[in-house]
Amino acid sequence: MRDVFHLSAFCLVAAIAVTGCKIVPDPDPTEIGSASVGQTDEARMEAFAQENWEARVLPVIQENLVPLDELRAALAENTDAAGEKFGLRPKGEANPWNFAVSGQGKIIEAKLDSRAAKLGVDTTGDGAADVTVQLGPVIRGTALRDAMPFIDFTDFRDQIEFAKLATALNGMAHASTPKPEGDVIGQDLRFEGVFTLRDPAMIELVPVMLEIGG
Repeated sequence: MRDVFHLSAFCLVAAIAVTGCKIVPDPDPTEIGSASVGQTDEARMEAFAQENWEARVLPVIQENLVPLDELRAALAENTDAAGEKFGLRPKGEANPWNFAVSGQGKIIEAKLDSRAAKLGVDTTGDGAADVTVQLGPVIRGTALRDAMPFIDFTDFRDQIEFAKLATALNGMAHASTPKPEGDVIGQDLRFEGVFTLRDPAMIELVPVMLEIGG
């Protein structure tokens, strides 16, 4: 009888211990970081852009930089071949090519009193603007994001978060390039930046380097 009592008591203690415990699975490390600081999508994407700008984004651009005149000649000969040689794009042939280019020209248009500030640059000498340099802070497009081989959509939660990453990278471009002041019409401009190939006759550039005059 004493043995039965001891066994019953042990079972009771064990049952209490089990019911008092809660099994908690190991958390996802990526969720720990974001949950611990309570960041919004915008804040997390801005942090990602800041952390990778100098270390990864700018090196990709420099490694793939091609003179605009050379790229134009290659595009005129064969767009697909030019894309394969110089272009950057996300996985999938349906995605447009993005190019990192350097060039120079004369500023013939300037819209500086806007959140979507921009310059119209003539790089061919025909008197017409053929490159739009987006100064921002509002910058259109996703060229910077889509040109980065280390950025993959599947690494992000959804399309909304992915879109906010493009905005954050454009914001870094705006912050890292000086905004010209005063009358810049007629001045020479050197630039480096990225654009998505849509209309080769009118390039919308996201700049990462600008030099006016000199």
